Amino acid sequence: MAETAAALRTVAHNVRAARLRAGLSLEELSRRAQVSKGALVGLEKAQGNPNLATLVRLADTLGIPVSALMMGTPESRVRVVTEDAVAPLWTGERGSEARLMLTTSGPAPVEVWRWRLAPGEEYPSHPHQAGVVETVSVTAGRMTLVVDGTEHAVAAGQTATFDGDAPHTYRGEGTESCHLIMTVHLPPGPASAN
Repeated sequence: MAETAAALRTVAHNVRAARLRAGLSLEELSRRAQVSKGALVGLEKAQGNPNLATLVRLADTLGIPVSALMMGTPESRVRVVTEDAVAPLWTGERGSEARLMLTTSGPAPVEVWRWRLAPGEEYPSHPHQAGVVETVSVTAGRMTLVVDGTEHAVAAGQTATFDGDAPHTYRGEGTESCHLIMTVHLPPGPASAN
């Protein structure tokens, strides 16, 4: 419980700091990110429980990686992150989950995610900002990647990449869970260059 409260305080601080750096009022960020002003006010006060879609919309609008909303300052030049040290940002009803492992620094950051998709379970993602490129590398099992309404089968040992500014869905296929590593390549932006 204390870890959850500390994580929410970090998100609250980072959202407010990024909003102020971008020169946006609460009303303007709310409108652009399509997040209610009440939810945004609560989030900046470290109240509530933001879901992955809300964090993605805020990060996209602010031009920063999702992890920039969740992490404190880096402690060293090398970061080693274990899967069990990172809480899932999304969990499905059948045991699927998505964990944001880390984000690289620099003017064009890259998010590194670990996903597990249960057979038949899917995660629909809203389109990201223009310039976002996603890459999925399946390490076990198989999945269907749906981009802009077109389905693409991706099996263990295969990698797919696509522009993330189109609607897209990840769906587990077969009889065993699909494990994949996803990278989200973010475009350079004024907020992420700081």
